[in-house]
Amino acid sequence: MRVPRLYVEAQLHAGSGLTLDESQSHYLGKVLRMEPGRELQVFNGDGREYRAVISKIDKRAVQVDVQEGVEISRESPLPTHLAIGISRGERMDWVLQKATELGVSRITPLFTERTEVRLQGERLEKKMQHWRQITLSACEQCQRNVPPQLLSAQELGLFLRENQPGLKLVLHHRSDQSLRQLAAPTSVTLLVGPEGGLSEREIELAIGQSAYAPLTLGPRVLRTETAPVAALVAVQMLWGDLG
Repeated sequence: MRVPRLYVEAQLHAGSGLTLDESQSHYLGKVLRMEPGRELQVFNGDGREYRAVISKIDKRAVQVDVQEGVEISRESPLPTHLAIGISRGERMDWVLQKATELGVSRITPLFTERTEVRLQGERLEKKMQHWRQITLSACEQCQRNVPPQLLSAQELGLFLRENQPGLKLVLHHRSDQSLRQLAAPTSVTLLVGPEGGLSEREIELAIGQSAYAPLTLGPRVLRTETAPVAALVAVQMLWGDLG
């Protein structure tokens, strides 16, 4: 029988009690119809996963008793930073979910010249919370114990002024440089545009002023939701823990 796995915003240690939030309580009590005594796993991002046992279920909440925790690392040996132009609809959600499953370490949503989604104030805050939940749910599914860091959305120009460590790559379908031509890095930053890609000016800025290397993934032009996933798979197979 499958053991549910949940991310919780709480300090965890053996012998502690925990009341799950409303959505998690509904999922366990109403959807899965679990009963007291059933086991589950909980984690909070400290690198451990904890065995827990349901102690009480009522109409308002599910309570669990936390048991022992075990430190288990499923993080890639290659730190990766995905800087991704914000796209419309569910494309962004899909990219964040798959990037998390593929072991991305950091994610920065970007506003670029061709970004059609304009967010600010409360709308941006709600969207960031939504994206954060996407990554946490992906961690529950793929069994990561350390969620990727979701950094604040920012303008591309500001991001390019930051000094990113390691190998910096900007996806550019007109380039003839492939990953196989590059030496193994200690970390990778991938810069990917939204629908329509980055503008020529933005690509030139990334390459000329911020020392990004242009990168092509092959002869076909990939969609904005496909390109970052394909790039992450490629770097993880070459230098990380896939394959």
